[in-house]
Order: sequence, then C-alpha cells, then structure tokens
Amino acid sequence: MGSFSIWHWLIVLLIVVLVFGTKKLRNLGTDLGGAVKGFREGVKSADDEEITSGPRQTDARIVEGEVKDKTHVNS
Repeated sequence: MGSFSIWHWLIVLLIVVLVFGTKKLRNLGTDLGGAVKGFREGVKSADDEEITSGPRQTDARIVEGEVKDKTHVNS
C-alpha cells in the first residue's frame, strides 16, 4: 500500500497529458533542459575562473567577545 503500481503512474501520466497537452509538456521539457544546461555552463565557467585567478585574499577579521551561560537562572 506504500507504493503505486505501474498502472497508477500510467493513469496519472495520461491525465497530465490530457490536461496540459503534449505541446506544453514538450516546451516545458525544452525550457527545463536549457535551464539545466545554462546552470552547468555557469558553474563550469565559475570554476575555471577560480582556478585561473588563483587563491583569493580575503579581509580576515577577528571578532572578540565573551560567551555567557544562558541556562543560569537568577532566583
């Protein structure tokens, strides 16, 4: 009862095709594929840029403070 059979999934797929139509689903798939491709190219170019530019120097700052115990209750 925890999972659906193949027949359930086929019926769901048929209903989705009937509601949205094949043209809309094809366009959706094309748009999604283009977005994934663009994301991969962006990540690859960012990695290549990081490798060629070398290590980055950051502004290191030290923040000093005091930690207080929050569990202490004043009576």
